[in-house]
Amino acid sequence: MALSEFDLIARYFAPLGQNGRGVSLGIGDDCAILDVPPGQQLLVSIDTLVEGVHFLPGTAADNLAYRVAGACLSDLAAMGAEPAWITLALTLPEAEELWLKSFSGALAEILDPWNICLVGGDTTRGKQLTISLQVHGWAPKGKALTRNGAQSGDLIYVSGTLGDSAAGLDQLQQKGDNQYLIDRFYRPTPRIETGLAIRSFASAAIDISDGLLADLGHILERSQVGAVVDPAKLPLSAALKSYPAEQTLDWALRGGEDFELAFTVPPQQQQAFESALKDHLVPCTQVGQITKDGGLQLQQPDGSLTACTKDGYRHF
Repeated sequence: MALSEFDLIARYFAPLGQNGRGVSLGIGDDCAILDVPPGQQLLVSIDTLVEGVHFLPGTAADNLAYRVAGACLSDLAAMGAEPAWITLALTLPEAEELWLKSFSGALAEILDPWNICLVGGDTTRGKQLTISLQVHGWAPKGKALTRNGAQSGDLIYVSGTLGDSAAGLDQLQQKGDNQYLIDRFYRPTPRIETGLAIRSFASAAIDISDGLLADLGHILERSQVGAVVDPAKLPLSAALKSYPAEQTLDWALRGGEDFELAFTVPPQQQQAFESALKDHLVPCTQVGQITKDGGLQLQQPDGSLTACTKDGYRHF
């Protein structure tokens, strides 16, 4: 007998909605009822993955869970928010129990360390597998990081390493076997701890979903400033360096979907910032500086500057 929508929810997703912080009423009603802690503001974001557009047909269910959750939680990380709840919408060609068990099990693995609770969603049948995940989190009132606070002289930092996800996609397309790069594509790590750690120091922040140049460009537009980036300073993994240098540089600047953080720190905060994060498990590397104007420029080995476009992944 085929699973009904309510059986599907009860068997695979209701267990993810137990014991959530601030959940007065969770799965099982028309709406969830949620309590935001006093003095906090609610932050909400949503991401959608479509088969054939954002992931290859036949991608394993557990990898899809990690990918959509990592991408969506990364938005909260970029704003220095603590995650609390998610809602999930699934469009499924078939309600396959093995797929649902794998997907929900992997989702639980991601949510458990942060005590994130599934508080609602929707399931429906459709020709194309589509996954939409909405995340909710909170930050102290007036303390959330935004894209519009960068000022001339601020230092530009990035977390982790860049370009790995694009290289992982290349591995999949070329049937390569570098598991580190493949995992960086399928299983991005949302930098929640990093976002919380930089919240007291950063003037602006964004997650790197469309590529460093494209996403840094969003900060520049919102803050009405320019920037200089030094490609020689970009943090690259050992796995990425196995590719030709020109390719690694292009992926690090434009590849996207690393879901690392790009953020700016005022120079007067630099010493305190670096001291506070000296034992942080995720490295943060200075790669450039905000300028008063001049658009986005790359510093060449001889010290000269060249203007560059802020191109990256385009959805349309």
